[in-house]
Formats: sequence, C-alpha cells, structure tokens
Amino acid sequence: MLNSDALLVIITILLALIFDFINGFHDAANSIATVVSTRVLSPRLAVVWAAVFNFLAAFFLGTAVAKTIGKGMIRLEDVTQYVVLAALVGAIVWDLLTWLWGLPTSSSHALIGGYAGAAIARASMLRGGLVRGFSVIIPSGWTKTLVFIVVAPVMGLVLALFFMITVMWLMRSKSPQQVDHWFRRLQLVSAAAYSLGHGGNDAQKTMGIVAGALYTAGFMSKSDMLSNWGHYRWPIILAAHASIAAGTYFGGWRIVHTMGQKITKLKPLGGFCAESAGAITLFGTALAGIPVSTTHTITGAIVGVGSLHRLSAVRWGVAGRIVWAWVLTIPASALVAAGTFLLIHVIHPQG
Repeated sequence: MLNSDALLVIITILLALIFDFINGFHDAANSIATVVSTRVLSPRLAVVWAAVFNFLAAFFLGTAVAKTIGKGMIRLEDVTQYVVLAALVGAIVWDLLTWLWGLPTSSSHALIGGYAGAAIARASMLRGGLVRGFSVIIPSGWTKTLVFIVVAPVMGLVLALFFMITVMWLMRSKSPQQVDHWFRRLQLVSAAAYSLGHGGNDAQKTMGIVAGALYTAGFMSKSDMLSNWGHYRWPIILAAHASIAAGTYFGGWRIVHTMGQKITKLKPLGGFCAESAGAITLFGTALAGIPVSTTHTITGAIVGVGSLHRLSAVRWGVAGRIVWAWVLTIPASALVAAGTFLLIHVIHPQG
C-alpha cells in the first residue's frame, strides 16, 4: 500500500501532466496557428511539424531561460509539495476558463501566478499577515518576465510589420499567384523556426516540475537531479511531450481559430512574416535568458501583419479581450491557487 508521501508525489506528477495537457490548448497552438489558418498544412500535419522542431530546440537554444527561472521567483524554503499542487490547480483552472472563452493567454504566466499565490498564502499564515506573505517573492526574478509581458508582443508586432513592408516591396513586380505559391513553401520554414523558438522557451517547465517532485519524494538522487535525471530522463521527457501533444490535438483548434482568423485574416505571405517575426523574437530572448510568453509574441506579430493593410483589418475588439486576459492571468491564477492552498490547509494543516 502506498504511503502518504508516495501518493502525494503521484498526485503532483499527474497534475503536472494534466497542466501540460491543458498547456496544449494554449501554448502549443502558437506553433501551428498561422500555418493552419493559411491552409498550408492540415491541423494534424501541423502538430507533427511543430512537435519535431519543439524537440530539436533542445540542441540549438541552450538553457539560458531555464537558468534564469532557476535563480528563483519564489524563495525555495517557502515551497512545499502542497504549494506546487495549489499552483498547478490555479494554472489549470485559469487555462480551462480562457480555453472555453477562446482566449490565447499564457500558460507560463498562469503557472508563475499560481506559484506566487500559493506561496504567498502559505507564508501569510505562517508569518501572520498578507504583507509578510509577500516576502516570499524575489523581486529580481520577476523583473524580466513582467517587462516582457509588454515588450515581447511589441517586438513581434514591429518585426512583422517591417517584414511585411520589405517583402511586399521586393515582390511588387510579381503576380499574386506567384507570391502565394512561393510563400506556401517558405511558410513551412518559418513555422519550423517558430516551433524551435517555442520549444526553446516552453518545453522544460513541466519536465522540471515532474523531476522536482521525484527528487523531493526521494525517488531521484541529488546527483541525478543535478545532471540528467538518471533513468527517469526519457520517461519524464516522453510523458511531458505526449501530454502537450494530446492537448493540442484535442483542444488547440479553438484558439488556433481565434489567433489565425478572428484577429486578422491571414494569407501565406502574412503567415510567413508573422512566424518569422515571432521566431526571431523568441531566439533572441531565449539566448538572452529572458522568459517570455510565446502566446504574446505570435499574437503581436499577427496584429502587426494585419495592421499593414489598414488598422480596420485587425479586429481590435478581439485583440482587446486578449489583452485583458493577459493582464488578468497572473493575479487570477494566483487567487485560485491561494484559495486552493487554504482549502488544502483546512484538510491537512501540516501542508
């Protein structure tokens, strides 16, 4: 019969994989939104294309983002298994709500907000007061993430607009049929590049949670945790990738439709420019060790493409709803996670 510690780590890992599955509704869809909406690839082929290049990103973009996150946004002495569980619940609830509303919010920011909310709730109870509870926050760890909530979509927008102007000038003497024919093929390259950037920024967070759960429960040695996770390496990697791929297959289309058609109607030329702008932004931030939202980046790029034709080509009502979802993601997931932790504390006061 399983003891309570083993049962807790199993629940934590299952919740982490459920979060990864939900993440497929949001972040994995970023890699395929434009290439599907322009009908260059079918959704099923696009998922395979994206998954391959998400995996290959491990060999190209290093671990600078992982090291930045590893320095800590929350003081580690205030993190327990129950904080992790509450954080995952907060992120999952917010991801599900925004999926139902068709809004491409950031799963990464939902997870960060959940961690903060659960850790603050625990510290507030232990130290007597909400103000003291905020002492778990490491301000330096939040600076880059909060700044790039704004900077990443602006970078995507500006680069996409620049690429559209440049390419349209270079292609000014070509027929629309020729341009469409060429960029249907080139969009395969830009989609691959964007998936590399997406993988370089997002692929490791669920794997890290699963590995950490195994380590804290005593199933993984310290040397394995600090190196390559020992014999758990491939089960962790395959479980995480299978979960996010399944989420994309079963639920990603709703957000693909929002990003690719409701914001602005895309053609292969526009899809190529949006993906290229997103890829360059993600390459730069990944190599600089800046954690960004891939959702924010590609949405900004799509808006940039649409705004070239005329500002009315962008459906600003939809874009406005998306911005509100971005603004609310961290505090909303933090509140849900804090409430979840308080409930766990009532049931299990030692949590």
